Amino acid sequence: MENHTPMEYHRSVAQFWNQMRRFSDLSDDERQAVRSRVFKLYDSADAEIRSHGPVCVASGKCCRFAEYGHTLFLSHLEAEVLLSGAPAYETPTDQSFCPFQVEKLCTAREHRPLGCRVYYCDPNYVGKAEPITEKYLEQLKEVGREFDLGWSYARLHQFLDARSADLG
Repeated sequence: MENHTPMEYHRSVAQFWNQMRRFSDLSDDERQAVRSRVFKLYDSADAEIRSHGPVCVASGKCCRFAEYGHTLFLSHLEAEVLLSGAPAYETPTDQSFCPFQVEKLCTAREHRPLGCRVYYCDPNYVGKAEPITEKYLEQLKEVGREFDLGWSYARLHQFLDARSADLG
């Protein structure tokens, strides 16, 4: 699990919210254009992933972070897309699992970030997710630059808890 000092954590949360506020300052058409670009990027990533033929057996391992020793990172652009369409979740969040997993299935599937899309437990897929991730992260960064939204990349729960604190 990623370790941040309290100052680093607060700086990254503040950076995230500054960037989210910049997103809110966009016109409705610009916000829709950003979301459309992110979804188009997701469609391309999904097609590339499918071309490798990974198999999902719906074990739920992808969302049980602590149990399987991984962390989900996403950009502020992905967090905005996720949070605009995901169901409500309990706060504060438990960092050991994804709050959108219910009975081993994703309740935010359409809006899920790139890290969820590339993750498979299939041993035949090992080593294929990393280059796909890097390719599409670069494209997400380009969307951020194009709309002057900057770049922030952090743990899922950092975004979820920051959103809850901001709304609370």
